[in-house]
Amino acid sequence: MIPIRDTIQSRNYPVVNMTLIAINVAVFFLQPTHGTEAQNFIITYGLIPARFTVDAIAQHFTFGQQIFSLVSFMFLHGGFLHLLGNMWFLYIFGDNVEDTLGPVRYLAFYLICGWASALIHVLFNIQSQVPVIGASGAIAGVMGAYLILYPRSRVLTLIPIIIIPYFIEIPAAFFLVIWFLIQFISATMSGPAGGAGIAWWAHVGGFVSGIGLVFLFRYLPRIGVSDILNRTTVKQRSPRLHVVKPAPRTDGYDLYGNIEITSREAERGTQKIVNLPLGFQKRMFRVTIPPGTRDGVTLRLAGLGAKISEQERGDAYLRVAVRGE
Repeated sequence: MIPIRDTIQSRNYPVVNMTLIAINVAVFFLQPTHGTEAQNFIITYGLIPARFTVDAIAQHFTFGQQIFSLVSFMFLHGGFLHLLGNMWFLYIFGDNVEDTLGPVRYLAFYLICGWASALIHVLFNIQSQVPVIGASGAIAGVMGAYLILYPRSRVLTLIPIIIIPYFIEIPAAFFLVIWFLIQFISATMSGPAGGAGIAWWAHVGGFVSGIGLVFLFRYLPRIGVSDILNRTTVKQRSPRLHVVKPAPRTDGYDLYGNIEITSREAERGTQKIVNLPLGFQKRMFRVTIPPGTRDGVTLRLAGLGAKISEQERGDAYLRVAVRGE
């Protein structure tokens, strides 16, 4: 299953989440990729359990190198596909978690989940000399938090059936639980150092720590920096494309749905592309929202309802929700 996007739009621009993605990408293109230099780089800045548990190995590293590796391993990746997969999951799920926690708490949450995933990996691979790199553990924590914060969200998912791509919206809770079960089963079936070079227990530890920590972080007090960033990063526009799930009134041909816009769009007016599915049909049309639209106003779209006869259709009604009101 390949997630394409979730159905909940963040209210603020995810400045910390995008910064984390940018740092990971920058480090990937700066780190050496071939030969002895690359190997030494990974050994120095990756997470190696034996560096902390075997004295004969630990003495080859300074105290600063040991401490720094607990952070640096989260920003290294073994290949482009490794980087792409991690950053894509972070992009999909991270913005909403940052929206709820605020930028400062989200950054602390992300790093602590990464450390927790490292601790779990070390405990299950106590004397392993295999370096572990990647943001997977921290991102797994973000996914665990998303499961708690947005259990009713849905994820547009690509399911390849042989060579035919099949797109379906599935509950985010189902997607995340299935993902976790795959990680857990793989961890229990892999060898001590992890099968195929994948730190399965780090994924499991990160996900579980994210579920536990999000309850704590939600109730930590916000600091002034978060409030300033939230005020300056509020999104001025809602997505251009809106998928409306219409509900027909009993024994009628009219359809009823909702569309959310920002207060700036309500004030100045805007145009949206609306996807209005009806049975197996998916119709796309442009909706003009006039300037000065208030929260709760209903727009009538004549002739876009259910089919009454060959020449006649019902109407569609969109209730406008103005974000922040």
